[in-house]
Amino acid sequence: MLSYQHAYHAGNLADLHKHAMLATALDYLTRKDKPLSYLETHAGRGLYRLDGAEARKTGEAQAGILRATAQGWLPDDHPLHRALACVRRAHGPLAYPGSPLIAAHFLRPGDTAHLAELHPAEYQALSQVAGFATLHRSDGFAMAQAVCPPTPRRGLLLIDPSYEVKADYQTVPRQIGLLARKWNVGIVALWYPILTDNRHEPMLRALMQAHPDALRSEVGFAPARPGHAMIGSGMWVLNPPFGLAAEAARLTRLFRDRA
Repeated sequence: MLSYQHAYHAGNLADLHKHAMLATALDYLTRKDKPLSYLETHAGRGLYRLDGAEARKTGEAQAGILRATAQGWLPDDHPLHRALACVRRAHGPLAYPGSPLIAAHFLRPGDTAHLAELHPAEYQALSQVAGFATLHRSDGFAMAQAVCPPTPRRGLLLIDPSYEVKADYQTVPRQIGLLARKWNVGIVALWYPILTDNRHEPMLRALMQAHPDALRSEVGFAPARPGHAMIGSGMWVLNPPFGLAAEAARLTRLFRDRA
């Protein structure tokens, strides 16, 4: 299915959770003078406008990153705050980076990146801002299976499906199992929505049973509008880098107290 476009949801509370975790992991990885690989299965367009028609229609960014920055949810030295400031300097105060441009902020010469996006319009937009990466207009799981283990072997893979297709919940554990066998040193980060029907739970049980040492981070928040089914955000991370568990705990407290 190619109907999902993240522009309607960019900068919402789920993005804040996901991107704070991602930026923290990449910040730690790039402190060491060793090259890394960054892979992403569902990259989106990479750069969003919070004053665009899509964002204004839902108002999710207003309740998410715009509120968070106004209220100081992210300290000035937080990796996501730094990446966001860099993107805004280049693209204006109401620009918001998707995960590809968050990664671009941290990646260095000698690092490699592979980004997959199947939606034709999203792929075209991504190609305008992601010159740092090898782009794949293909199924993201197929790309990951083809590229892994990447060169360099040290690195991170972000899996961020839209979950419009319910089969994604069954596909993800199988795909991660294959990737973990191919790339046992890789950090595999999975984002998932927490919905009112808890449909993510069988997927998470399967993942935790197969990988009991993985990090599971979940935050809750009010629905974006009446009848909206998403009430939280989850990040599951295989081989989490140092410091990520502490950031997950900080976000849990933050969302509990403020969101």
